[in-house]
Amino acid sequence: MLGGSSCERDVSLRSGAAVAEALRYLGYQVVELDPVDGKFELSSDIDLVFLALHGTFGEDGIVQNELDHLGVPYTGCSAEVSRLAFNKINTKRICEKHGLITAKDKVIKDADSKLPIGLSLPLVLKPTMQGSSIGLEFVETACAWPNALRNAMKYGGPVMVEEKVVGREITVGILGGESLPIVEIIPKQGDYDYTNKYTAGATDYVCPAQFNESLTRRIKTAAESSLMALGGGDCARVDFIVRDDGEPVLLEVNTLPGMTSTSLLPRAAKEAGLNFFELCQRLVELALKPVNQLTQTESI
Repeated sequence: MLGGSSCERDVSLRSGAAVAEALRYLGYQVVELDPVDGKFELSSDIDLVFLALHGTFGEDGIVQNELDHLGVPYTGCSAEVSRLAFNKINTKRICEKHGLITAKDKVIKDADSKLPIGLSLPLVLKPTMQGSSIGLEFVETACAWPNALRNAMKYGGPVMVEEKVVGREITVGILGGESLPIVEIIPKQGDYDYTNKYTAGATDYVCPAQFNESLTRRIKTAAESSLMALGGGDCARVDFIVRDDGEPVLLEVNTLPGMTSTSLLPRAAKEAGLNFFELCQRLVELALKPVNQLTQTESI
């Protein structure tokens, strides 16, 4: 299942195309389904839905809930974990209760709100239910606040406003409950926004990230703990900023990470010894583990 109607449709189409190609290479019968209007029908011979959707009606638990009612297995996390993780406010509050460190924040519901008292510039504005850095705004000065808030609000409120954390940006893929090698994200200019994320050559990636063994373990433990705090799942990608003092500061938990051959989860899996085809196969196996009766001659 790919595409959909969210702001991340284009990214999802690329993920889905890459996954479909890999699954066919592995010998599965594949039907590509694009719920562009938020609706879909499955034929009775579908054994598994490989979710390559991103954003709303993909990562927010809605499609997972519908598939649960149909009794069809799917890749990724459960409906409830997806719902919790998709909302950045929920994610932060739950993870904070479990001891994870996050940036100081306030939640803004009004597009005319003043610069929040109690937060220090620079600030980062994030629509609470968007991914792929869509609607992300950075505020370096007070005069930039009104326009940045209006821009962030265009993607739906409320908006979470965080103090900008200075450090090394990283992401940790989790597959079957275990962390993959850490990927460090190094934009060549500016911050890791939508443009730098999806413009070829705009960002360098280092995998495995160069941390000492102790800090590597600490980061991976924080990533696994973040997903478990939300309820766990077969696959996710957890984003952090690692401060100069070595503290990993949680940014967000992604329950349906990008799945193109150059996306960060596949990049980390490759470093761990799994090529893209093997990663897709592993995700199929994890999704089917309760029944685990599917053979490669049956359909997906």
